[in-house]
Amino acid sequence: MTEYLTSFFSLFFSEQNQLITMFFSGLLSSTLLLGNSEIIFTTLASRHIVSNETLYSPLFALVTAATLGNSLGSLITYAMGLLLPHPKKANNRYTQWALEKSKKYGVLVLLFSWLPIVGDIFCGIAGWLRFNLWQSVIFIVIGKLLRYLFLLATLYPVLKYVL
Repeated sequence: MTEYLTSFFSLFFSEQNQLITMFFSGLLSSTLLLGNSEIIFTTLASRHIVSNETLYSPLFALVTAATLGNSLGSLITYAMGLLLPHPKKANNRYTQWALEKSKKYGVLVLLFSWLPIVGDIFCGIAGWLRFNLWQSVIFIVIGKLLRYLFLLATLYPVLKYVL
């Protein structure tokens, strides 16, 4: 049984499949489905950092796959927001807060689409409020890219200190 589980999980973290795994983990983490792309990202990035492949193509490809998958997931949430009818009153305090900030700052709030809980709400509200699609794409991608660059920047010193 242990060998089966080991071989099953090695399928997702193999050299050949790690970018696909990262892309789909980012995609699922950024929609309303549960997922945690940060764990997958730090696991895969730490393998490259430990093997001294820092800031070369494997890490660049990993950040790119994570950013694209996570951004696409946010755009799916944006599209779902386009389909929602306008509610009479927002019941959830996170939704009320996100709605107020979205109305006040406009498309700029999508720079914070990487935040837990409210990030997905920002993307849904952006669709609901009919923010410009291309501006939304740009700010979502920038926010998601900054998220993974921040994770990479904090992971590198920690691993070098521990190892």
